[in-house]
Amino acid sequence: MAPRSDAPVRAILGPTNTGKTHLAIERMCGHSSGVIGFPLRLLAREVYDRVVAMKGEKQVALLTGEERIVPPQARYFLCTAESMPVSGGDTHHDGEMQRDFAFAAIDEAQLGIDPERGHVFTDRMLRARGREETLILGSDTLKPIIRHLLHDAEIVSRPRFSTLRYAGGVKLSRLPPRSAVVAFSAEQVYALAEMLRRFRGGAAVVMGALSPATRNAQVAMFQRGEVDYLVATDAIGMGLNMDVTHVAFAGLEKFDGRRDRRLTIAEMAQIAGRAGRHQKDGTFGTLGLNEEGAGFSDEEIDAIEEHRFRPLDFVYWRNADLDFTDVATLISSLERKSDDPLLRPAPQAIDLAVLRHIAEDPAIRARKGAQARRLWAACGLPDFRKVGPMHHARMVRRVFSYIGEGGHVPHEWFAAEVARLDNVSGDIEALADRLAGIRSWAYIAHRADWLQEPAKWAERTREVEARLSDALHERLTQRFVDRRTAVLVRDIGARGADALPVTVAADGEVSVGPEPIGHLSGFDFRVDPNARLADKRLLLAAAERRLGDELDRRARELADAPDEAFTMVAEDSGGLGVAWQGHVLARLAPGRSLLEPALRTARSLDRLSASSRAALRQRLERWLDVQIERHLVPLKRLAAAAGDPASTPGVRALAAMLADAGGLLARKAMIGAISHLEHADRQALHRLRVRLGPLDVFVPALLKPAAQHWRAALVAIRSGQPMPKLPPPGAATLTSEADPRGAALSYRRLGRGWIRIDLADRLASHARKVRSAGGDDPVDVQLATSIGLDEQAIALLMNEIGFTRAGDAWRWRGRRERHHDRRAAPSHAFAELAKLKK
Repeated sequence: MAPRSDAPVRAILGPTNTGKTHLAIERMCGHSSGVIGFPLRLLAREVYDRVVAMKGEKQVALLTGEERIVPPQARYFLCTAESMPVSGGDTHHDGEMQRDFAFAAIDEAQLGIDPERGHVFTDRMLRARGREETLILGSDTLKPIIRHLLHDAEIVSRPRFSTLRYAGGVKLSRLPPRSAVVAFSAEQVYALAEMLRRFRGGAAVVMGALSPATRNAQVAMFQRGEVDYLVATDAIGMGLNMDVTHVAFAGLEKFDGRRDRRLTIAEMAQIAGRAGRHQKDGTFGTLGLNEEGAGFSDEEIDAIEEHRFRPLDFVYWRNADLDFTDVATLISSLERKSDDPLLRPAPQAIDLAVLRHIAEDPAIRARKGAQARRLWAACGLPDFRKVGPMHHARMVRRVFSYIGEGGHVPHEWFAAEVARLDNVSGDIEALADRLAGIRSWAYIAHRADWLQEPAKWAERTREVEARLSDALHERLTQRFVDRRTAVLVRDIGARGADALPVTVAADGEVSVGPEPIGHLSGFDFRVDPNARLADKRLLLAAAERRLGDELDRRARELADAPDEAFTMVAEDSGGLGVAWQGHVLARLAPGRSLLEPALRTARSLDRLSASSRAALRQRLERWLDVQIERHLVPLKRLAAAAGDPASTPGVRALAAMLADAGGLLARKAMIGAISHLEHADRQALHRLRVRLGPLDVFVPALLKPAAQHWRAALVAIRSGQPMPKLPPPGAATLTSEADPRGAALSYRRLGRGWIRIDLADRLASHARKVRSAGGDDPVDVQLATSIGLDEQAIALLMNEIGFTRAGDAWRWRGRRERHHDRRAAPSHAFAELAKLKK
């Protein structure tokens, strides 16, 4: 297509629904010949059908990687960008002869920013020219690039024919008619389509994995109004024109071949812009997504509605003036950089990556001229299977081994591979893999110089591709949509007597009508783990709607249940909760005091009505109060005495310290408070069952197993730590392996081991009595032996009590602690005498 110097080049720029593609078709058909390059095979096929209707089959050609319809007298060519004939250079892999067209156009030229295919669109924008007229179609973001690279190009901005507005999130059951739902995986596409089909009477499907015949039939069904809904991949964003009034995004993230990422604003606008055709306004939104980051931001909404996008400041480019002197020179010419800063070097595409890998072989690297040209053509075989350069290079190298010196791919190998793929059995993964494989053979079949009978094999691969596409469609429907989905969709639309019954089995399985939807564990509903991602929101909606009465009934029963129905449990996270039949209903948190922990109901109870939730919460609080009252009566009495104005200051102080510590403190930590006690105070403490022992101050009743358990729980709740491991009930001593937090509640540290507080108190009391009576052996040998204390442990304990061994005898040396005697104040004469006496 050698351009004439005076042939006009116009850039038609604007958002979606500005009639750019329609204008290009009309302009092309007004010329004697023309070519248009499109971003998608599906779009090229759609326009091909339109032009055929206008000009007739003999006048129109279709060129894509996998399809090639070229009548001998064809004047109008509809192509994918990669297959588009251009003037000069040799960027083509498909060997299409260079033609002279009166008209040329490239659609969606802003895709020059695409990392994988951008260099192709940039090349076509720079070099695809008609001898009479050239159009460059794209987004307004392309203006700076056009002004810089194409100085003589006329820029025509076209406004959108209709208004595009954000409509928010909407549930699938409330989706308005003539809507398109956009998803980003085959799994989502088919699940959503089947739900719409059973709920609204039908849904058309559009995605790249379908054959053109299947795709056309689907779109025709939607256009004729046989179905009101269409489910598609983002392929519809590239100019596929249908009468859509609303576009609903099933998600705002996609896998781009390397990672999952959020759509750019320009990509969102390109897809949303399919809503509203000509003068009819359109809306866009989401499918009522609740996940964080799943909805549109205010900035994104404003940009889409007002068509404001950041202008492009570069496009990807790859040198088209290739040197086929030898393979090394070819690679160098492909990697040549542009002097223009707006033409950024393209990331290494799959064809160049394969070429570099194959060229590592010295025999391949030595190929020159025509052989180097054929090698580059072989590297253009697309990686439909997405296996990566290294694996894809094996197939490319084998193809080149046959065509490198002008030969042909053996028909035996070709026929055997196609026959192997002509199999519609197996699961979805097997069918998808075969479909990708047949697309590779279809590409080979459309290379006239690679096969001896290209027309025959092109027809054969076309038939196999159509069968596999149809089988994939059927298999996806069977796998991702079952009778349960139909039942649920019908149930959502049902009211009153038409609603299906909900049942909860003894094991908790929940069914709507005949179909199970999940499992009710306590008050927590969990979706059937076998349900697909696209179904889960629907299942939750069904449970939300139908389980309310069952949950309230359970709550009423629990509100009247006896205390034995509830237990305190330790969760995997370490926290403590109140459970019913193993299901946590509430979690305990620090409260106003040790004996008053806060109770926070579990999120699963949020599904209850306000009255049922309040009644159940009150029942749980009563149960907790009863347990503390039952097992920690002495501790409750201490807390009451600490706040009783009738108690003396000494009693209140000591009671408060003990209540806050859980009923146990070392005597040396309370020696000041004890020294200020009057006789009446000691009697009051005795009535409170407080033992003012020689080593520890404690309440013996709180050493019982049940009391130990609840004391440990309350202390753990207050400290925010996990429940400690408690010693075995009745254990007299513990080894060093015991949990220190659990042991400290009822045991005293003795070297590396532990001894129970009351037993240590008995030994200490015996030693003190023997000393007071003037005895020689303060050790209660019988008790010490019975609880398993050895000589070293006895020595440590006696040292704590105030004794030290002198030879074979024990000598009193006194406790190593500071005594506060209110009867001997520092200013009192008797205090000084006491010091001199010591």
